[in-house]
Amino acid sequence: MDLRVPPKEVKLPFVEEQTHRRFLKTHLPVDALVFSEKAKYIYIGRDGGDVVWSLYNHHSNANQGFYDALNNTPGLVGPPIETPPEDIRQYWLDWFEQDGFPFWSFWENLRTWWSIKDLQNVYFVHFADLKKDMPSEIRRIADFLGIPINESSWSSILEYCSFDWMKENASKTVPLGGAFWEGGPKVFINKGVNDRWTNVLTDEDCARYVAKAEAELGSDCARWVATGNC
Repeated sequence: MDLRVPPKEVKLPFVEEQTHRRFLKTHLPVDALVFSEKAKYIYIGRDGGDVVWSLYNHHSNANQGFYDALNNTPGLVGPPIETPPEDIRQYWLDWFEQDGFPFWSFWENLRTWWSIKDLQNVYFVHFADLKKDMPSEIRRIADFLGIPINESSWSSILEYCSFDWMKENASKTVPLGGAFWEGGPKVFINKGVNDRWTNVLTDEDCARYVAKAEAELGSDCARWVATGNC
């Protein structure tokens, strides 16, 4: 909902026309939302290094339509989005040293949601836990949402939630059908793996990140975002 494309005059009628179980996706921190006791919130977390590597794929493969839309649609906050550096470590350093540059603050976003994690209508899911045991995580999510699982459909649920199915059917899951990325929607659904940063960042880079995470989030939240519950 926080993406300004398409404009709200186009987007909001689409939301109102949802006839199935209504759901919305956002990257906003809690204090930028109208938080409702009537809604249920699932927060999906991931290690900061993995976030940046995924983000770099989206950003480095963006086409001119991406830049035109984000920079020219009314409501832009901050400077125009520019093409990223070729060096992914430099991209990480810019993100780390400039508080989420060129998009939003990773630390602030996580802090606001962590502060309400114990509310009955908030549930935390970690990317690493989904990778380790997706069937169990799906059952926990269904239980949180109060949605009974049709066991006769279980194999199909697992298939449609798998990375391979999402990659093969990317046009059904990627924002705007992948129109903003060179190579189309399959480029957006990239690798779905963690720790690609380990052979790129230096020991000093990693130590600075760990120290920053502790300072920004506290030890419990920093541990969770690094490893999940596994």
